[in-house]
Amino acid sequence: MEYILQPWPWYVSGPLIALVMLILVFFGKTFGMSSNLQTLCSIGGAGKYSDYFRFDWKAQRWNLTVVLGAVLGGFIATQYLSDGSAIALSSETISDLNALGFNEVGETLLPPEIYSWENVLSLKGISILVIAGFLVGFGTRYAGGCTSGHAITGLSNLQLPSLIAVIGFFIGGLIMTFFILPLIFGS
Repeated sequence: MEYILQPWPWYVSGPLIALVMLILVFFGKTFGMSSNLQTLCSIGGAGKYSDYFRFDWKAQRWNLTVVLGAVLGGFIATQYLSDGSAIALSSETISDLNALGFNEVGETLLPPEIYSWENVLSLKGISILVIAGFLVGFGTRYAGGCTSGHAITGLSNLQLPSLIAVIGFFIGGLIMTFFILPLIFGS
């Protein structure tokens, strides 16, 4: 049990992801979370208004199971399989985040400066959520998939568009980290 409560190293989690990918390829499936939004919209009747949502959603039930498993697995992991220790971050990262006004860095999975109800329901918090949600949704649709779909499925299938998308994800992450985050949370 002690081993399960600790973060798993790359040489355990990496081969497990590879095994999942092999199983998906064997069954002719692709992995990605964003396609589930399309499936849920189709279930909800969006196909009446847009051809994009007009497809056989029942063929995607397996992928909805993946989302359910991710949500349940995350809940079980945080509630029952966590030893409550601080997240291991470099001292430079902690210092940089402290300079941006984040306190108790690494003590919780979600920083309260962003995710507490008080901050979420503020004008700044609502603005961040709406703009970020729009950008993620637009980017996912424009790129033809999400980070998990491109970085795990696409790269493992040696798809050039996925390589380009992943490079774009990293560039976007660097821009967010070094330019936009200091603008939003800097003093």
